[in-house]
Amino acid sequence: MSERTVRIGLPKGSLQNATLAMLTKAGYKISVDERQYKPHFADEELEGVLLRAQEMPLYVAHGELDCGLTGWDWILERGVENEVVEVTDLIYAKQGMRPYKWVLAAHESSDIHGPQDLQGKRVATELVEATRKYLTQHGVQAEVEFSWGATEAKCPTLVDAIVEGTETGSTLRANNLRIVDVLFESTTKFIANQAAWADPWKREKIESISLMLNAALAAETKVGLKMNVAPANLPAVLALLPALNSPTVSPLSGEGWVAVETIVDTGVVVKLIPALKAAGAQGIIEYPLNKVIL
Repeated sequence: MSERTVRIGLPKGSLQNATLAMLTKAGYKISVDERQYKPHFADEELEGVLLRAQEMPLYVAHGELDCGLTGWDWILERGVENEVVEVTDLIYAKQGMRPYKWVLAAHESSDIHGPQDLQGKRVATELVEATRKYLTQHGVQAEVEFSWGATEAKCPTLVDAIVEGTETGSTLRANNLRIVDVLFESTTKFIANQAAWADPWKREKIESISLMLNAALAAETKVGLKMNVAPANLPAVLALLPALNSPTVSPLSGEGWVAVETIVDTGVVVKLIPALKAAGAQGIIEYPLNKVIL
């Protein structure tokens, strides 16, 4: 591998499609050979590797990878939070733009209502070390066993409680489980190896990736608006418009009209466009964004 190459780990599994889509939107041309677990970047200065997010923190910490995308949960589980550089926090997940919660859950009929009620009980989880740390923080001794999957189905017949990750809680509810406590929230982290971060060329490359990924994510929640406005109606229209800085106003070739352009949050559009129309805006156009540099 050339010194002028950044080796980047991409998460295989539940986050894979969302990550590849985000990279594509950020402007990176990438294809994946599923048999070789090998992402191919058009940028020859990037070498990609597909790995489970659970493995990523150790490979970045130990230097096999210069940087990678993984969850805060797996950084904590591997105990390398002080050995890697957190370049940026990327709030995205397989089902939407929200953090991923790791929760303590028990059956609806259980008498477990807090961590103290786990004393002497059995807990199943994929996040063994993080769960043990949580129990220690609460002064509780309990048996923590690794779960290979289908963790929700093990409670209450095989274990007393589980520690499981969830975005919406729907799978827990479907298995008659209730959330007892939230251990922590996890988001996707873009992390770097400390030696790579100390290398000026690699750091610049890694920071450029971070900038473009954040720009792509920022664009997910915003749209652009264009409209034509008569000068007499301009104050009323501008009063309605939120913007990153301020709307762009430029004269049109025809006398008596100006063009107004701005960026707004997607959540306000459904109410904003009718209000703009009522205030005198015409020819309103909404368009998607690929990247927003804040």
